Amino acid sequence: MTIGIDTHARHIAKQGYTIVEGAIEPDLVDALDDDLLRLEHDLGIVPAHNTFEGLHTVRIYNLLAHGPHFEQIPVHPAILPLCEQVLDPGLLVSSLSSIAIGPEESPQPIHADDQVIPLPKPHPATVCNTMWALTDFTEENGATRIIPGSHLADESPDFGRHYDSIPAEMPKGSVLVWHGSLWHGGGANTTSERRVGIAMNYCAGYIRQQENQQLGLPTELVARFPHRLQELVGYGIYQGLIGHIDKTVPANRLLHADAELTLLWDLAEPSAT
Repeated sequence: MTIGIDTHARHIAKQGYTIVEGAIEPDLVDALDDDLLRLEHDLGIVPAHNTFEGLHTVRIYNLLAHGPHFEQIPVHPAILPLCEQVLDPGLLVSSLSSIAIGPEESPQPIHADDQVIPLPKPHPATVCNTMWALTDFTEENGATRIIPGSHLADESPDFGRHYDSIPAEMPKGSVLVWHGSLWHGGGANTTSERRVGIAMNYCAGYIRQQENQQLGLPTELVARFPHRLQELVGYGIYQGLIGHIDKTVPANRLLHADAELTLLWDLAEPSAT
């Protein structure tokens, strides 16, 4: 029995998440998986050095810049209408990245994706995120851990603290969709195979400038601005995270500046052994 979009939306409103099984065409799943393996090789992608991104997890960012198969993800007819119900039709692509959790990976710290947004909780969704399963997601291989109903909490989780959670298990080709306030984190992988997914994340369309400064101002003009003005028109990052490009400050990437960057994720250093 196929579950309709309205039912999935009610599940998200009540429990903070839903799973859309069989959402992705098998040929697209295989094409995306092949593309990720190619990019990992061609770009020399390796795991990060912090426990948030994972010491045994390969992540590739900015996927819309890397081929036509990725262009199908944000507008997929089985998922986009559901995310439009959670946010509204004016939603925006926030990020599109892959997450391949390798063997021996530890659990990711429980967090909420809107945790750095300083709004009192609970609040209407400002973020709606999705995880596309390119392999089966099981408790053993690192399925996303979730805490149902936590999107209605009046606070965000304490980083690094243990919370009881359940695995969002789903077969290959499924998509997990969740409210940005839901407490969750990647699971531990105790198998010998990688758990591969694509994180397609949306934000509410009103979370941006009234005038599009990045597209309205020539980069050669912005390059002459004082550093603080460059930040004010969108070439910095917020709270060590929001607005990065491939983990770099936009001013460094587009204006050839030399702004310092410490991503919020990088503060989650591995424990001494």
